[in-house]
Amino acid sequence: MPRYRVTLEYDGTPFVGWQRQTNGPSVQASLEAALPKFTGEAPEVTAAGRTDAGVHAAGQVIHFDLARDFPPAKIADALNWHLRPDPIAALESALAAPDFHARLSATRREYRYRISTRRAPPVLERNRVWHVGRRLDVAAMQAAAALLVGHHDFTTFRASECQAKSPLKTLDRLDVACAGEEVVIEAAARSFLHHQVRNIVGTLRLVGEAKWSPGDVATALAARDRSAGGPTAPPEGLCLMAVGYDAATG
Repeated sequence: MPRYRVTLEYDGTPFVGWQRQTNGPSVQASLEAALPKFTGEAPEVTAAGRTDAGVHAAGQVIHFDLARDFPPAKIADALNWHLRPDPIAALESALAAPDFHARLSATRREYRYRISTRRAPPVLERNRVWHVGRRLDVAAMQAAAALLVGHHDFTTFRASECQAKSPLKTLDRLDVACAGEEVVIEAAARSFLHHQVRNIVGTLRLVGEAKWSPGDVATALAARDRSAGGPTAPPEGLCLMAVGYDAATG
């Protein structure tokens, strides 16, 4: 039974999230509705990350199994035809190793969060950025972000409904940069807790507004208490940029 790997891009705005749910359309459901139209099969689709409602992806990775062989490169074209008009695009498709698993084989996930600091509300970038409408102290945000890099108990930045077995995670990279009238925050780790990036961004905004100092962020981290952290940033500014794999499995 061949296993196929596909890299996706999607706009998360109209979806209740990646995962199939009964309360609205999901990315997974759209894919699982499209596949039978050209394969005659109804495989379950597994993703590298279960993005929340409103969260976007530029490099989501999925896998699924089919009973019959299909030209791997044609899978993406067929998906794109049958996914219309949903805002989902298959960027590339390939045959994967039998033991490849989009989620379990992943060794790195990279997220980007965009904050708009311009006074006027975004129009062309609506649902792509968090509009705060004021300048932020990027240097202070960078100093605070540096305190979160490494292996920590991230309970303070973990959603109450998080199903991870442990709050211990290693944050490999957390960069804050100014890009014109935007502040861009990029995070990379093997895996993340539920809402971890959005909770970190909400906290860093407090630093950017001089309501918190970088030291306050260290204190919040040490508290290991969600109530000690900042607010959860809205989903629209977040995008799953890429998922990495070892050469042997990817």
